[in-house]
Formats: sequence, C-alpha cells, structure tokens
Amino acid sequence: MFKIVIYLIVGWTAALFGFVSMVLSEDGYGGLEVIYPELDVDHCLIIPKGREVREKVSTVWKAPQIYFSGAHKGDALKKGQIQGTTLTDYHPPTPPQKSGFHRYQFMLFEQLPDAPVSLTGREKSSRGKWDLQDFITRFDLGEPVATLQFLTQNYKD
Repeated sequence: MFKIVIYLIVGWTAALFGFVSMVLSEDGYGGLEVIYPELDVDHCLIIPKGREVREKVSTVWKAPQIYFSGAHKGDALKKGQIQGTTLTDYHPPTPPQKSGFHRYQFMLFEQLPDAPVSLTGREKSSRGKWDLQDFITRFDLGEPVATLQFLTQNYKD
C-alpha cells in the first residue's frame, strides 16, 4: 500500500491557525468533517448566532476533531485521531468586532513522505504575514485533496 503524507492547513485569509502532518493511505479521498462539541461542519456553512455557538467556537472550544472520509479504514484520521508534527498550534476563529463575516478554511494537501516541510522565521513570528500560496508553491503541494470552510463573525455582533 502506497503511503502519503497529508498536511492539514487551517486558516483564514493570510493567517495560519493550525498545521499538522499525518500519514494516510492512498485508498480514495472523500471529504473533510470538522467537529466541535456542539457543531458538526461537514459542508460549507455560516456559523449560527443562536445557542451561543459563535462565542463557543471563538472562546470556549479547543481545536476541533478532524475526520477525513477518504482515509483507509482503520487509519487514525478516519477515526479523528490526528498524529504527527505540529508546526504551529491551532488558534480559534477570532474575527474583530464589527468586521463582518470571515471565512475559515480547512485544507488537506498531499506531499511525498520524504519531503520535509517547515515554517520560515517570518511565518512563525506572525500569522498575519503567512502567505498560503507561497507556502503551497514552496513545498510543491499542488491542489488540496479536500477542503472545507465556514463563515463566522465576532460573537458580540
């Protein structure tokens, strides 16, 4: 069975919120599912204001569980058990007040197992200076294997 390394990039605009590498099998690629305690994101959606979900996703809940239905049966990611090297920790969505809706994206990329990936000093120092397209080009990641996104705004708005 051919093994690949998959990189999960979670971010908005030019910011990087989480980056985890993991090993998966090649057997088919489904979609991503992102699960918070009271919110299951399995398609693109707007986070509802009711039930204080926007506040919880920004201030209460930690990193969500990530499932990838394209993982080989029994693989850790299919079970939501992500293991690997974390290049930067997950930070929850925190859009500024009165700035409208912001898009938060989860992207899964494939890369050869022996090709190391790292962040530059600039990328480590400021998430706002992180350039997704530059990162994709630098490590020849190509198109995402799977993507998912949601929109939310500041919970006080």
